[in-house]
Amino acid sequence: MVDCYSAPNLLPFEQALSNILNQVPSVTETEEVSISEALNRVLANVTKSPLNVPPHNNSAMDGYAFAKESFTDQNSANTLTLIGRSMAGEPFQGECLAGQCVRIMTGAKLPKGCDTVEMQENCEVVNNQADGLSHITFLEPKEQGDNVRYAGEDIKENQVVFEQGRKLSAIDVGVLASLGVPTVAVYRKLTVALISTGDELKLPGESLTEGDIFESNSFTLAAMLEKLNINVLKLGVIKDDKQAITDAFIKADKEADAIFSSGGVSVGEADYTKEVLDELGDISFWKIAMKPGKPFAFGKLPNSVFFGLPGNPVSATVTAHMLAVPALTKMQNCINAAPVKLRVKTATNIRKSPGRMDFQRGILSTNEQSEMLVSSTGNQGSGVLTSLAKANCYIVLPAEQGNISANELVTVQLFDSVIQH
Repeated sequence: MVDCYSAPNLLPFEQALSNILNQVPSVTETEEVSISEALNRVLANVTKSPLNVPPHNNSAMDGYAFAKESFTDQNSANTLTLIGRSMAGEPFQGECLAGQCVRIMTGAKLPKGCDTVEMQENCEVVNNQADGLSHITFLEPKEQGDNVRYAGEDIKENQVVFEQGRKLSAIDVGVLASLGVPTVAVYRKLTVALISTGDELKLPGESLTEGDIFESNSFTLAAMLEKLNINVLKLGVIKDDKQAITDAFIKADKEADAIFSSGGVSVGEADYTKEVLDELGDISFWKIAMKPGKPFAFGKLPNSVFFGLPGNPVSATVTAHMLAVPALTKMQNCINAAPVKLRVKTATNIRKSPGRMDFQRGILSTNEQSEMLVSSTGNQGSGVLTSLAKANCYIVLPAEQGNISANELVTVQLFDSVIQH
């Protein structure tokens, strides 16, 4: 096996992502769930509509329905006889003839013989004492089909509504309900195990002693995974002990589809994670030409894949977001939407050394001239987690890029829902 730890060259970011996506497996197991439990689940089948939506021609307004032929002569009377009403859920049962109209509510079925609706604001009601009937005077000219929503206008029967692999949104769930679909087939959820290593790590609520820090990576990563609708198996903080780390990875490999380990992939004497992973599985690569996040490892264990994230919180978050999330999306069998990228001007100078692709944290905003500008969140250190909390985008700088002056064009990648509201 190649000793990837001592490889003199860093793997380019794009190649690292491609290698990961080529190696991760996709789940095949499916289950049937109620649409009330289908939010953020991934469809296992193509969904076709069993009916037209709407199922019948209906009114888009509260008003009066009639046949346009009642007004074929522009000089003829603009008053029609009211013969009944059509309500949502209580349609008019008869036929509306030329010279007649029907009171209709929004969403109500268009009566037989009608092809047009006029809103009530453009009508006047006239009660005729001689015949005891009500008559409706129309105040404006009409066009056939005005204010009518046609059957199948939104979705036609047997039309493909959602493709296999779509992650269902709140609106998607509503669409399924509008089709009368009670359940859908979805792929099973992934499980990801979280392991943090380090003698210095303490959990929130514990007391810090000299040299200790609070462990934050597992909380950030768990929240990101929950946004992806992935089951999270937290194995806690593991001390820098080879046997303890080995036991944790064996347990994680048995119970999870993927493993996130945080810390222990650098070059310290007490960093056993690489050694353990090399013994239990196969490390595909280690060290990427990426900033933040150079010490990143990826590989396979007997039953799972692992992502060896750096220990610094910004590095762990950015590598998880940019490398692991696309892989998990593929493992979910989810159609992965491309991230939103823009070319905008920088508001200030940006420092950058050539050599690694840089994902600096930025704030995209609009100035008084409605021009989009991006500015840095400030300190870009790999331990400054607030640089991500303040940001709404990455400033993506290619490996060969050097320093950038204000008003130069750069590429920004908007944050998605995985790390933002």
